[in-house]
Amino acid sequence: MTKTQMKDPGDADAVANDVRLVGRLTGIPAMVELPSGDALVTFRISVPRSSPSGSAAPAQGSAQRVDSVPCTAWTPRLRRSILTWRPGDLVEITGAVRCRFFQAGGATRSRVEVEASAARIMRRSSAA
Repeated sequence: MTKTQMKDPGDADAVANDVRLVGRLTGIPAMVELPSGDALVTFRISVPRSSPSGSAAPAQGSAQRVDSVPCTAWTPRLRRSILTWRPGDLVEITGAVRCRFFQAGGATRSRVEVEASAARIMRRSSAA
């Protein structure tokens, strides 16, 4: 729902699509050129999974300790910056959750990812 579709104007302050991730880059960022000619960089960030109570321990019954979050960068400046990152770098991403639709193998597919609006390296990986 957009702000103009909300029944109660007071709800506008209650909704948000703001994401902040701090985690490790899992692989080498990749430049992708879309059939439209648009370019983007795709990458994944591994972030620790916290329990529903907010503690650092994983949720009871779950052995998964991290989540691997797919991310994209569309602006030229951000793409250039992210392409210099190395696997293992500790990075911070801010942006929004997006659902992107595309054609692949004759079928329409979708992907949920974080579209970065800002990103920075917090600490370089010691691996060369």
